[in-house]
Amino acid sequence: MKTMKYILLLICLLPARLVIGQSKLPVIKATSKKVTINDGGFLDKNAWSLSPKTRPDVYTADRTRAAKWVTFYTDIDSIRVKVKPGTRYNFIILLNGKDSCYTQIESAISPEDKLKSNIVRNDTVPFTLSAHNAIHVKAIINDVDTLNLHFDLSSFDFHFTRDAILKKTKLLLNQADVLAGKAKPDYNNMSKVLKLQMGSIIWRNQEILHTNITADDMDGRFGWNLFEGKQVEINYDKNVLVIHSKLPRALKGYVKSKMGFAHSFAYVSGVFEIGSESYTGNFLMDTGSEQAAILDSGWVARQNFSDNLKVIKLSTISDPRGVKYEMKIVEAPLFRINGFARTNVPAIILSGKNPMGFEINYLGNGLLKYFNMILDFKNDYLYLKPNKLSAVKYKGDS
Repeated sequence: MKTMKYILLLICLLPARLVIGQSKLPVIKATSKKVTINDGGFLDKNAWSLSPKTRPDVYTADRTRAAKWVTFYTDIDSIRVKVKPGTRYNFIILLNGKDSCYTQIESAISPEDKLKSNIVRNDTVPFTLSAHNAIHVKAIINDVDTLNLHFDLSSFDFHFTRDAILKKTKLLLNQADVLAGKAKPDYNNMSKVLKLQMGSIIWRNQEILHTNITADDMDGRFGWNLFEGKQVEINYDKNVLVIHSKLPRALKGYVKSKMGFAHSFAYVSGVFEIGSESYTGNFLMDTGSEQAAILDSGWVARQNFSDNLKVIKLSTISDPRGVKYEMKIVEAPLFRINGFARTNVPAIILSGKNPMGFEINYLGNGLLKYFNMILDFKNDYLYLKPNKLSAVKYKGDS
């Protein structure tokens, strides 16, 4: 462990080559394909693997509206660039003195002119709330195939399950051989979707990623970043998603709060009130989860969170890699978000390290579904208003 800390210390002390302009592509050297990235102060060891065939190989920096530094550390060299919203930086990593790896660091926020060009009108997408609290949307692929997708505020882009790709679409480039039993499916070798339609929204030439993780009974999911720079309304009273070109005027009953981002995940502030004590924290919004709330074990310990709550259930859950996490579900008497109170909230307390790799709590759709929401991804605000589901009981153990 001491050796690893010493190596990381040496990496961070390497002199970083600074990119100011792009008149000539800077070149740094490497003898290993593994690259460590410091993104705004968050060091991720061996986060990047060099790919000479990909031109350019694009790293999207964690979303922020403030300027920040991003540094790439190879095993022998480094480069440091300043990332601002709407910017891109290109450079070359020369691998073993012969392979040129064209690399780009881009902001997660597109240039303002591109955001404006994508905003044509307000688009409406009907949805149903599934039995597992998922925002279920029908997506039509290439005017032929229909998939069940869910809108996930804790995800990005379009992700389809392997079964959906293999059995419900013809996206695999080796599809015929796979179906004939002559080849194994290569889920990294898929054609782009020529047309993907949800409601009145159409995406063309859309890249699709594969996943093993979706809400129950879904073929895949789509993330919030598809609507960067826009306002997304989730209306449970009308069962529609509305993508607005500008903030709606009719906001009576809505309460506004600031929306933050941690490693590009949107979060809001909330507070548990237990007796005379209050516990304030940041909560990642996870509309792909059927749970009400999940509490980070580190946050629970640091807050000295009450251990006298009613225990609903003790159980163990496993992630897609088979890693098991013990958890305790307790009943929190009062939780406030945007000033609105929810009582007797079932909250999962994780016993081990957060699988996200950083401290964050979660609000699942087991709780978020009680509010109509407007997520302003242009100014980073969240608007909430209680809806018709407010009197509905929490699902099971949530």
